[in-house]
Amino acid sequence: MTRSSRIRRPATLASLAAELGVSRTTVSNAYNRPDQLSVQLRTRVLETARRLGYPGPDPVARSLRTRQARAVGLLLTEELSFAFRDPAALGFLEGLAQACENAGQGLLLMPASRDDPDVSTVHQASVDGFVVYSVPERDPHLEAVLERPLPTVVADQPMNVPGVDRVGVDDRGGMLALGRHLAELGHRRIGVLCMRLSNARFDGYADVHRQRRAAFPVQRERLGGLRDGFAEVGLDWSRVPVMERFEHSVEEGASAAAQLLDDHPELTAVVCTSDVLALGALRLAEQRGLPVPERLTVTGFDGVPEAVRAGLTTVRQPVREKGRMAGELLLNRGERTEPRSVVLPTQLVEGRTAGPPRETDRWFSGL
Repeated sequence: MTRSSRIRRPATLASLAAELGVSRTTVSNAYNRPDQLSVQLRTRVLETARRLGYPGPDPVARSLRTRQARAVGLLLTEELSFAFRDPAALGFLEGLAQACENAGQGLLLMPASRDDPDVSTVHQASVDGFVVYSVPERDPHLEAVLERPLPTVVADQPMNVPGVDRVGVDDRGGMLALGRHLAELGHRRIGVLCMRLSNARFDGYADVHRQRRAAFPVQRERLGGLRDGFAEVGLDWSRVPVMERFEHSVEEGASAAAQLLDDHPELTAVVCTSDVLALGALRLAEQRGLPVPERLTVTGFDGVPEAVRAGLTTVRQPVREKGRMAGELLLNRGERTEPRSVVLPTQLVEGRTAGPPRETDRWFSGL
């Protein structure tokens, strides 16, 4: 007997039904409608299936029949590792996964390179709906999502997409509170580190014109809130140096802080639009022997665990709640036809990295 003749052909629903002497509907019910069978009969079906090597109903065929994939697609216009490397994205993913788990749904991560215009991943995704996580305005992958007749929720950005639910946080209000806090401490010579403002690589100073035409509304809102807070004490925003970094990492935060302080050694505070950048600024301050906050105040935005451990003064956003809310908006849409917009509150967290400027610095500022 040859080797190939000894290979057992995989069992099918029909052969399993014949082995058991039951109908194919009975076998199918054991997997899809267990309440229709007695416990004893279902147990016999499943045990026989395991013995014969029957893997269960074909999920592709089932989705074609029910027109349900039982999965939510999460669109990220970043590398897949970003969802597990970025602490704010990781918190959001945890909340979304919890919502899917509670609803008995799967979660399909769909990374889409910002440099690749191919949107076939979106067109071919077998999902029942999309959550789009923080993509720029006029993103081709988002446009591909909107072409499909499936429920969609945008998390963070872009804003005001017609007919689409959105969940975000009060970015402007959070940064306004932070700007007021720094002003009350007496800071007037302040620099800013911000995340990228467009998908075109740029590392350097972002002037007011570049800030206003930023493709990422969240960054526009955060910078706008800071500008409004400074304006209340007469600080001219056009004189505030804003250093932009394309890559979002602690290393880039340190690099940006170094460039900012080299060019503006008089600064008493560095405000960062994310905790990741702020952690980089703290690293740079330690490397240069700049006491924080005695010589340099450093602040962030997000409230991620690493920032909390570092005692960072920051604006906390409820990232897990945002992910959970995005999932629930999508999965509990029902017959609702009008889009919903949910804006979650932020909270100023006064940590150990912000304090008043030194007396000599206050005198230099004319305070």
